[in-house]
Amino acid sequence: MAVKLRLKRMGRTHRAYYRLAAMEARCPRDGRVLEELGIYDPENKIEEQQVRLDAERIEHWLSRGAVPTETVRNLLKKHNITCK
Repeated sequence: MAVKLRLKRMGRTHRAYYRLAAMEARCPRDGRVLEELGIYDPENKIEEQQVRLDAERIEHWLSRGAVPTETVRNLLKKHNITCK
Protein backbone atom coordinates (compact mmCIF):
# COMPACT_ATOMS: atom_id res chain seq x y z
CA MET A 1 0.00 0.00 0.00
CA ALA A 2 1.60 3.26 -1.16
CA VAL A 3 0.62 6.25 0.98
CA LYS A 4 0.78 9.84 -0.20
CA LEU A 5 0.40 13.08 1.71
CA ARG A 6 -1.84 15.22 -0.47
CA LEU A 7 -4.29 18.10 -0.43
CA LYS A 8 -8.02 17.42 -0.54
CA ARG A 9 -10.12 20.29 -1.93
CA MET A 10 -12.99 21.50 0.22
CA GLY A 11 -15.17 24.61 0.38
CA ARG A 12 -17.26 26.19 -2.34
CA THR A 13 -16.74 27.75 -5.75
CA HIS A 14 -14.14 30.55 -5.68
CA ARG A 15 -13.59 29.98 -1.92
CA ALA A 16 -11.61 26.78 -1.68
CA TYR A 17 -9.59 25.53 1.24
CA TYR A 18 -7.65 22.29 1.49
CA ARG A 19 -7.19 19.51 4.01
CA LEU A 20 -3.84 17.80 4.22
CA ALA A 21 -4.48 14.08 4.31
CA ALA A 22 -2.66 10.77 4.26
CA MET A 23 -4.27 8.73 1.47
CA GLU A 24 -3.59 5.66 -0.60
CA ALA A 25 -1.96 6.70 -3.86
CA ARG A 26 -4.65 5.03 -5.99
CA CYS A 27 -7.58 6.83 -4.29
CA PRO A 28 -9.13 9.86 -6.03
CA ARG A 29 -8.28 13.35 -4.76
CA ASP A 30 -11.43 13.65 -2.67
CA GLY A 31 -11.62 9.96 -1.84
CA ARG A 32 -11.14 7.91 1.30
CA VAL A 33 -8.63 9.29 3.79
CA LEU A 34 -6.43 7.33 6.18
CA GLU A 35 -5.86 10.35 8.45
CA GLU A 36 -6.44 14.13 8.36
CA LEU A 37 -3.18 15.95 9.14
CA GLY A 38 -3.92 19.64 8.78
CA ILE A 39 -5.63 22.49 6.95
CA TYR A 40 -4.38 24.91 4.29
CA ASP A 41 -6.57 27.96 3.65
CA PRO A 42 -4.82 30.27 1.12
CA GLU A 43 -7.75 32.74 1.11
CA ASN A 44 -7.52 33.52 4.84
CA LYS A 45 -6.41 37.12 5.45
CA ILE A 46 -4.68 36.26 8.73
CA GLU A 47 -1.39 34.68 7.73
CA GLU A 48 -1.00 32.65 10.95
CA GLN A 49 -4.33 30.91 10.26
CA GLN A 50 -3.58 29.97 6.65
CA VAL A 51 -1.80 26.75 7.58
CA ARG A 52 -2.43 24.48 10.57
CA LEU A 53 -0.44 21.26 10.61
CA ASP A 54 -0.12 18.33 13.02
CA ALA A 55 3.66 18.06 12.76
CA GLU A 56 3.94 14.99 14.99
CA ARG A 57 1.54 12.93 12.86
CA ILE A 58 3.07 14.19 9.60
CA GLU A 59 6.50 13.05 10.76
CA HIS A 60 4.99 9.72 11.75
CA TRP A 61 3.62 9.16 8.23
CA LEU A 62 6.87 10.32 6.62
CA SER A 63 8.81 7.84 8.76
CA ARG A 64 6.45 5.09 7.56
CA GLY A 65 7.34 5.86 3.94
CA ALA A 66 4.55 8.24 2.90
CA VAL A 67 5.48 10.41 -0.08
CA PRO A 68 4.29 14.05 -0.12
CA THR A 69 3.14 15.67 -3.35
CA GLU A 70 5.19 18.60 -4.62
CA THR A 71 2.78 21.19 -3.20
CA VAL A 72 2.66 19.48 0.19
CA ARG A 73 6.46 19.20 0.21
CA ASN A 74 6.70 22.98 -0.32
CA LEU A 75 4.24 23.63 2.54
CA LEU A 76 6.17 21.34 4.87
CA LYS A 77 9.48 22.92 3.94
CA LYS A 78 8.02 26.38 4.60
CA HIS A 79 6.99 25.25 8.09
CA ASN A 80 10.28 23.48 8.90
CA ILE A 81 9.01 19.91 8.70
CA THR A 82 11.70 17.86 7.02
CA CYS A 83 10.98 15.47 4.17
CA LYS A 84 13.40 12.98 2.64
